[in-house]
Amino acid sequence: MAIELINESGSEVDEQALSDMAEYTLQEMGINPAADLSFLIADLEHMSDLNRRWMGGTGPTDVLSFPMHDALPGRPDAVESDIDALGDIVLSPEVAERQAQDAGHSTLDEMRMLTVHGILHILGYDHAEPVQAKEMFGLQNRILDAWRRREVKP
Repeated sequence: MAIELINESGSEVDEQALSDMAEYTLQEMGINPAADLSFLIADLEHMSDLNRRWMGGTGPTDVLSFPMHDALPGRPDAVESDIDALGDIVLSPEVAERQAQDAGHSTLDEMRMLTVHGILHILGYDHAEPVQAKEMFGLQNRILDAWRRREVKP
């Protein structure tokens, strides 16, 4: 699995931890190990611009996902089985830091959660409707819980 991570934010980010989380998530989702995923760690200005241009939002957001395909293997609506480039995820460490403080956990924990969240969006999951939200957040929590259990093994 090729995971390319570029940090243009000016913030110190544990790139290896995010790459490891992404790889684990993709493995848990049964994605072909030959698939590629790109990460951009962006500053507030760049994230605000992307949010405005692509989502119609205002100000910076925590994570944006740009899938290369409409549906991916593992989803009921999948149309292709041999996808090599999954898409791009953009994360804001500054927004993640604020959210982490509000939630009472570390910025790294927040960035890991945003990594999983972004990947699930890349894979076609959404949370616009209550049923979708239950599925997506349930899956997100299952992956994060499994990761945490893996980290604390003796």
